[in-house]
Amino acid sequence: MSTVIPGRTVAGARTQLTIAEVCQELHVSRSTFYDWRAKGRAPRSIKLPNGEIRVRRDELDRWLASCEEVA
Repeated sequence: MSTVIPGRTVAGARTQLTIAEVCQELHVSRSTFYDWRAKGRAPRSIKLPNGEIRVRRDELDRWLASCEEVA
């Protein structure tokens, strides 16, 4: 029997990322992320009832794919 951990998929990968995790993965500062968000250029995010923001893993992957340029 497997244990279900909130925020994780069966394989153990996180389904929702914190802003710190997103910034670390993208190698940008927190202020850059919030600047992108204010301009509507950041990946879609979820605002939790406590005010914290999360980004779904699949949404970040989709957003990154949309940033690709054809050479």
